[in-house]
Amino acid sequence: MSDAQDHPQIYLISPSEFDLSTFPAQLAACLDSTEVACVRLALGSTDEGRIAKAADALREVTHERDVALVIDSHIQLVERLGLDGVHLNDGARSVRQVRKDLGDDAIVGCYCTNSRHDGMTAAELGADYVSFGPVGDTPLGDGRKAELELFEWWSMMIEVPVVAEGALNADLIRALSPHTDFFGIGDEIWTAENPAGQLGELRRAMLG
Repeated sequence: MSDAQDHPQIYLISPSEFDLSTFPAQLAACLDSTEVACVRLALGSTDEGRIAKAADALREVTHERDVALVIDSHIQLVERLGLDGVHLNDGARSVRQVRKDLGDDAIVGCYCTNSRHDGMTAAELGADYVSFGPVGDTPLGDGRKAELELFEWWSMMIEVPVVAEGALNADLIRALSPHTDFFGIGDEIWTAENPAGQLGELRRAMLG
């Protein structure tokens, strides 16, 4: 495609830890106030019971509003928990097998840091989207960043949708909006006093 669509869509990412007694309501408020294309359950926990309870709670919120819910990394839990797909964090390495395991209807996306090669390979192997990041400055990770140039190139050369995520702010969103299909937004809003209000602010930046 020659460029991303007119306005990017929001791909909401859950906190790595949250309170099941309050977070579903926060998520619902965000989905009710701002259009969201997809939600990613990105718990840091490896407790299967904890993940299952969280997935059940979020699925009730998202599916009631016809919003897709994918899970971070846990491929084997997708069908068991009635989720729409999986977000992979190993570049393109497991895309082919996961696509085979989950079938054509499941959402299979992958995070490729800032690697054009991994992104292109993932796209060729059947990923529904490729995510690059972090876009902004962060002390986390290994110091690599996904620069504006990467998204400019992708939007001109590759048809598979691209997600920009990681340490976003309004200025970065305005700069990237012409060149990305989705913004992966998570901690940018969950650390705010009013997450739904903060999401609305970032959405306005996407609209110019």
